Amino acid sequence: MKDEMTYYDDKASDYITKVFVPQDKILEQILEDIPKKGLPAIAIRAEEGLYLQFLARSCGAKKAIEIGTLGGYSGTWIARGLVDGGKLITLEKESKHADVARENFVKAGVADRVEIKVGDAHETLKTLAKDAPFDFIFIDAEKTGYKNYFDWAVENVRVNGIIAAHNALRRGTVVDTTSTETDAIATRAFNQYVADEKRVLSTIYPGGDGMLIAVKIK
Repeated sequence: MKDEMTYYDDKASDYITKVFVPQDKILEQILEDIPKKGLPAIAIRAEEGLYLQFLARSCGAKKAIEIGTLGGYSGTWIARGLVDGGKLITLEKESKHADVARENFVKAGVADRVEIKVGDAHETLKTLAKDAPFDFIFIDAEKTGYKNYFDWAVENVRVNGIIAAHNALRRGTVVDTTSTETDAIATRAFNQYVADEKRVLSTIYPGGDGMLIAVKIK
């Protein structure tokens, strides 16, 4: 008896979004406005946003960090998943991106639970270690920096806390071992690095562009 083939494509993605992702005009507007305001159109998809909200809520996140704010779309999803009194600290290198995100957090009604820190995330994280442990950490920045971000995250997230990293499949180039794209090589190495880390239980959620998830177990 043959094993059933894994089935996931844009139609399946659209189905999941239609059934499970609530229609939210503010979130839709934020997603549409990001490229209109001159920011790169690289935000996560709606199904990935809901998944981040699900992860944050499932671990009872009260203290969360996002590395890579962009226009505030993913941050809004995470902020909505926090428990009462929760706070998201989101790190953004570009001040223009931070300004757009700040406006969008106000529109989405989550500005009271989000703090944006502008600057190089590698440096900013050094100042945040004193506030550890955190409950939830989302990484969505330059791919060559993922390993360093993860190393910080695994040291500063609590046991049973969750670390998530976007673009784990890198538009299929991670699976295509012949790809010599710099980000594909970096992401492939990062995925293996996390898989080999004994302090976490990890896997990849294949929705969207792939979301690596790691739960700290020791």
